[in-house]
Amino acid sequence: MQGITVLAATGSSSSFNPSTLILIVIVIAAFYLLMIRPQARRRQQAQQQQNSIQPGARVRTTAGMYATVVAVDGDDVVLEVAPGVEVRYMRRAVMDVVSPGEAPEEPVEDDEVPADETDNVEDDVDDVADDAPETAAADAEESAYEQATGTKKD
Repeated sequence: MQGITVLAATGSSSSFNPSTLILIVIVIAAFYLLMIRPQARRRQQAQQQQNSIQPGARVRTTAGMYATVVAVDGDDVVLEVAPGVEVRYMRRAVMDVVSPGEAPEEPVEDDEVPADETDNVEDDVDDVADDAPETAAADAEESAYEQATGTKKD
């Protein structure tokens, strides 16, 4: 009889609390709505963009490289990353199609230096040459420790 009494006492002390089950369901639903669903939507949009790539489109790869689509061949795309440089990528490597306003501007090469800037360079060289003996004497006074730490003597 003592064994039955112990079983009855432990059975009555633990009770089912429905609020715990409701809390677990709410956490799972929030996780689904805030994490899984938006990620699935982004994945679906990326898949649609990758399937709709046409030659001539400006794209950005997953590596961050901007290129122009030259040809589409099954699961591969041929991208022109620089004038005359074509590279074959998998379609999945295309992150998104870039509108013309989003693409970074390519630097303009300017080999000619205006005449005003060359005159300033010559003046700067003359100024440095005049100051050279003074700075050499000041550098000689500093110790190796002061040079390494960047501190100056008081």
